[in-house]
Amino acid sequence: MANPIPDISLNDGNTIPQLGFGVFQIEPKDTVQAVRTALDVGYRHIDTAEMYGNEAEVGQAIRESGLDRHDVFVTSKLNNGFHRPDDARKAFESTLSALKFDYLDLFLIHWPLPTLYDGDFVSTWKVLEEFKSDDRVKSIGVSNFQVAHLERLAAEADVVPAVNQIEVHPYFGNEEVRAYGKAHNIPTEAWSPIAQGKVLDDPTITDIAQQVGRTPAQVTLRWHVQRGDIVFPKSTTPKRIEENFAIFDFTLDDAAMKRIDGLNKGEAGRQGPNPDTFDYVPA
Repeated sequence: MANPIPDISLNDGNTIPQLGFGVFQIEPKDTVQAVRTALDVGYRHIDTAEMYGNEAEVGQAIRESGLDRHDVFVTSKLNNGFHRPDDARKAFESTLSALKFDYLDLFLIHWPLPTLYDGDFVSTWKVLEEFKSDDRVKSIGVSNFQVAHLERLAAEADVVPAVNQIEVHPYFGNEEVRAYGKAHNIPTEAWSPIAQGKVLDDPTITDIAQQVGRTPAQVTLRWHVQRGDIVFPKSTTPKRIEENFAIFDFTLDDAAMKRIDGLNKGEAGRQGPNPDTFDYVPA
C-alpha cells in the first residue's frame, strides 16, 4: 500500500514527510518500542534531539525495523550547551555516533539563545553549513527562531534554513513567524501540536471531531496539515500512534478551519518558553 503521507519540498531541493513521529520526553527505555511501533504503522520521519537523551535508541529502532536507512527521514538538534563552533562540531559527531549513522537528514540549532554566547548564533549556524557542505547532513535548519533571528541569518549567513521548528497549536498560531517562513520559503514544523493535550477538551475541537467522526487529536493534526505545516506528534501508546497517522483520509471544510483558527490566543496561548529569553543549558 502506498504511504499516504505527502512530502513537503524544502528550499535546498530535498523533501521531508509532512507527518513525523516525535520522541520528546519519551524515556530512553521506552524509545525503541515506541519508534518501532511508529515505523510499523508507516511513519518514515523521526524527530529527536541531543537534549532528549534518546538518540541511541532511535538509531537502534531504525536498525531493528529492517527498513533501509535511506527510507527513514531523521532529524536531530544541537544541544544548548554546545553553541561554540568547536563544541558544535564535537556534538554533531556525538549525535552521529549515538545514532550509528554516517549522515543525518536534518540537523537543527535547537534554540537561538540570544542572551547567551554573546548572542552569536550566526557562528553556530556557519558550523552547520560545514556539515551540509561535507554531506554529513542533507538539510540544516533552526528551531524556535523568531523573525529577528531569521533576519539576522539572512543578512550574515550563506544558507537559508530549510525549516524552522516552532511551537504552534490552535491556542498559539505563532502567525508572525509562520508568515515570515512562508514569505522566505522556510517551511514551519509545529512542535507541541496539541498544546500538550490541552486542546483535546476544547469545546470547538470536540464539536468538530463529533461532526466529522474523528478524535480531537486527529482533527487538530489535520488542521495543522491543511495549513501546510510539518507535524510530528508523540505518544508511547500504540493505539494513539496509529490514530495520529490516520489523518489523510478526511478533510476539514473552510468553516471548521476558521473555527479552529479562532482559538488563537496570541502570546497568551504560548505553552513553552519564549525564545527571546530562553537560556536553559543542561548541566
